[in-house]
Amino acid sequence: MQTAVVTGASRGIGRCISELLVRDGIRVYMLARREVDLLHAAQTLSDLARPIVCDVINTESVERALVQIADETSGAPDILINNAGIFPLSPLHSLSADVLQQTLSTNVIAPFRFVRAFLPRMRERGSGHIVTIGSVADRAVFAENGAYAASKYAQRAMHEVLRQELQGSGVRASLVSPGPTDTSIWDAIDPDNREGFPARANMLSASAVASAIYWVVKAPAELNVDEMRVSRS
Repeated sequence: MQTAVVTGASRGIGRCISELLVRDGIRVYMLARREVDLLHAAQTLSDLARPIVCDVINTESVERALVQIADETSGAPDILINNAGIFPLSPLHSLSADVLQQTLSTNVIAPFRFVRAFLPRMRERGSGHIVTIGSVADRAVFAENGAYAASKYAQRAMHEVLRQELQGSGVRASLVSPGPTDTSIWDAIDPDNREGFPARANMLSASAVASAIYWVVKAPAELNVDEMRVSRS
């Protein structure tokens, strides 16, 4: 049986891709920090959904999750989807160093920890797939995106290095970068009532983005989707 790890799995894109993978008979380790939301999301799927409460910026929490997953997957899952992320908005002149650090810790350092933990075993067995969920902001910059864009540019750079290092190894690495997607990440921002932001009705749905990710991971083993950029049609 194939196994997968999805971070940020309690809602939005993470929950939707977990559902697609479980439906395909893949055992999915769903990671998120909000226990109530995570358990509810997992219970709506099947016994193949394995919830693990994990705060991806807390070292002890991550280490506990990594040990459990490694023990149950012979060292590493078949698929790792680094999806967890935060989206703070602030002009640079009022952006705090703490918010910048938290954004980089969540969006860059946390994915790196999971890659570093699982990649040696993936390389050893000659198979595995690491999927990074990027953003339109990993190639474009917008006002108030100082922390977020910096983290997404760094995330894309790390993916490109990873892809170079993995060529010929049998381990795949893909970057999926969606445009604005209607998830709860927008709740506190209220883009419908802020100038310069797309209306939520015009955004991609989380399920549509998940379907793109699913296509990437289900592609033939000889095919690596280096990068996929998706937008609202």
